[in-house]
Amino acid sequence: MAVFRWGNPLHAFPDLEREMDRWMKSMDLAFEGLRLGRPFPALNVYVTDDEYLITAELPGCDPEALDIHVANGELTLRGERSLQGAIPEERFRRSERPGGPWERVVTLPERVDEQNIRAEFMNGLLKLYLPKLPATAPRQIKITDLTQNPAHDSVGASSPERQTEQTD
Repeated sequence: MAVFRWGNPLHAFPDLEREMDRWMKSMDLAFEGLRLGRPFPALNVYVTDDEYLITAELPGCDPEALDIHVANGELTLRGERSLQGAIPEERFRRSERPGGPWERVVTLPERVDEQNIRAEFMNGLLKLYLPKLPATAPRQIKITDLTQNPAHDSVGASSPERQTEQTD
């Protein structure tokens, strides 16, 4: 005799969703040349009173081969992670640390002293120190009342209409 559950048939969907999440987490979604998982390297950004600190986990990377540069308010980290080396690729049964070239671009926060950024590398951990620039005080801007003194019209003084009026 068959047993039937009475109730809402949609109650099975949370179980299905949980199983799909478990299954997707067990898959390695990093393919050669295409990474669908987390970007490499993993970064943390910290804020202190004087500076920002960015840490990047770079196991298997040679610090001499790293390229770090700043341009247009962006910090670019570029490098290459060596493969496991002595073990041929066909011998791997599971590989969660892909090798090859990588690049990360981080938008810098405002007020960073780009000239004094420094980097340290130890035991596969890169630390970037980004000093903050001092806050600038607001500046009062003087307003010129052109209804009182039209000769100071700096915008209109060089306009073609203004020059035509002066030559006529």
